[in-house]
Amino acid sequence: MKILTKISTLIFILSMVFACETDEDNLYSLDYISAPTNVSAVFNITQDNTGVVTIAPNAEGAQLFTIDFGDGSENENLKSGEIVEHTYTEGVYQVKIIATSANGKTSEITQELNVTFKAPENLEVSIVNDEQNPRIVTVTPKADFATLFEVYFGDVDDEKPSVVMPGESGTHTYENAGDYQVKVVAKSAGAATSELTQNVNVPEAADPVNLPVDFESFTINYAFTDFGGTTSTVIDNPDASGINASARVAQSNKSAGAETWAGSFLTLENPIDFSSNTTFKIKVWSPKVGATVKLKVENLTDGNIGFEVDATTTVANEWEELTYDFSAIDQANEYQKVVIFFDFGNNGDDSNYYFDDIKLVPASIPPFSMVQDFEGVTPAFTVFGNIADVEVIDNPDASGVNTTSKVAKLTKTANSETWAGAFFETGSALNFDNYSKIKLKTWSPKSGIVVKLKLENADASTTHEVDVNTTVANAWEELTYDFSGAPVADYVKVVIFFDFGNVGDDSIYYYDEIGLTNDEGNVDPLNFQDFEGEAPAFTDFDGGGVSIIDNPDATGINTSAKVAQMIKNGRQPWGGSYFTVNNAIDFSTYKKVKMKVWSNKIGTKVLFKVENKDDSGINYEAELTTGVASDWEELTFDYSGIDDSKDYHKVVLIFDNGTTGDGSADFTYYFDEIELTN
Repeated sequence: MKILTKISTLIFILSMVFACETDEDNLYSLDYISAPTNVSAVFNITQDNTGVVTIAPNAEGAQLFTIDFGDGSENENLKSGEIVEHTYTEGVYQVKIIATSANGKTSEITQELNVTFKAPENLEVSIVNDEQNPRIVTVTPKADFATLFEVYFGDVDDEKPSVVMPGESGTHTYENAGDYQVKVVAKSAGAATSELTQNVNVPEAADPVNLPVDFESFTINYAFTDFGGTTSTVIDNPDASGINASARVAQSNKSAGAETWAGSFLTLENPIDFSSNTTFKIKVWSPKVGATVKLKVENLTDGNIGFEVDATTTVANEWEELTYDFSAIDQANEYQKVVIFFDFGNNGDDSNYYFDDIKLVPASIPPFSMVQDFEGVTPAFTVFGNIADVEVIDNPDASGVNTTSKVAKLTKTANSETWAGAFFETGSALNFDNYSKIKLKTWSPKSGIVVKLKLENADASTTHEVDVNTTVANAWEELTYDFSGAPVADYVKVVIFFDFGNVGDDSIYYYDEIGLTNDEGNVDPLNFQDFEGEAPAFTDFDGGGVSIIDNPDATGINTSAKVAQMIKNGRQPWGGSYFTVNNAIDFSTYKKVKMKVWSNKIGTKVLFKVENKDDSGINYEAELTTGVASDWEELTFDYSGIDDSKDYHKVVLIFDNGTTGDGSADFTYYFDEIELTN
């Protein structure tokens, strides 16, 4: 045991001696390790213009690398065999690589790194003219590696480019028509660029001018012919307020010293049709009260054939609507020029005048004590808020609660104002003495939108509006508006707004059968009655019989869907039928009654009689005879001799008065579109 102990002790001592010798040898050998040699780095630059560079350092005898990226960012420490990624902007950099050996000795090199971005590739440019205004051009560029685009539209000198980001478009409005070179410069993160130049044609406005004229179209050529020192052009509305908030109007500058008769005219595509409409209306803006604004129409080739009417401004620096009565014009002639003279009779003083919305309307608009269903004489619509015009069209969905033939169509144009809408004038004040509500049939592609109905007096100083929401989509429904809370006023304008509160999105809306009604839902069937909407209840007498049927001969002057048929079937020669209206017929304003009739023989007597609802002794009648056979014609009954201090509520019709009918085709007649007029 002792020997083992001594031997063990000896072994331990010897092992310690050898261990100490090994450590000393290692320390001694590290002093002789040299600094790293052949220091270098491999740069791998990505080709996607991101600026990402992979740096792989290398050296003999290095255990650690320190990378100074050369762009001011913090250094990076790497172990031997590791790599690092770093993002650069385009440029030349001095990258320092410091290699460190196991004993802390270092070697370093500085290596130049050139980061160059390549130019954008596959540059494409789409250039599109706006459909409504071809002078508005949209440029949409795209390219690989592009970070932005500079667009030069090419219509001004020393042009400052418009910047367009990838995925976006640039829009520009050209002042003049012509051919322009659009240059697009695609840029990446570096200096290299790609360019593309493309031609764009901005066409001249070439569409012809027709009534009504509102100066809103950019495709219609509003080519004024000026004379005497006046110059007229189409400009942006300088005072979009009051009754005229439209975007564009015509300006007439009557230069200093211009002739007393200086003016301008527009040439229309076709002669003016005065057969049914004989009243011109124009919105004007004048800096003077009492200025004469003369309106004249002329023959296309013979200036001696013309007709003119004067109106006088009543306000200054404000829009107003002037009315011109052309009922006395000789309709045997043709008139294709519309001439306007401002401050006629005085020399020019460099004043600017503005005018807009030239329209030809009926001499007398039927009063709105009836249902307006757009089947007969339709009102003149005025639109605002950048929507498309309202037009009367065939009912696109004659089903459900509305199977009438004609309806009004309103398109709320894309990006039109939240308050865009349209109105028409009623001709006489709405009768709220007997009616406190308005019914309206609408068709909307959306459920839950606001359909606002607004009433205005003549100068819009008193208004009242009511909102109702649609409850169905893509179907007709009847909305009811309660105007019992409206202030007392003579309301003569009916304004409608679809999807009020939201900008337009090209949605199309339809509406029809606007009628005054009472709490029981009763409507007043006159003063324009065409049997398309809610027809009156006829009372037949002495062999006359009336029913509402489909138009058996929808040709010529009457293509409406529904008409009234009277069959005279025995009993008395004066057999006929009558209906009663809720309000007394307005013979103080209107002295004539028009009615379309159809008879299978010439010379048929047609008696049109009106009576007091309580006293049949208070009456007035007029009789005419048909002038054609088996065809529609319009008869006009003269009521100028009627005592208009009396009230007349009954409309009595007798065909072939004095002859007893037998119920055959010879005693079958049709009538339609009964209208008060002047």
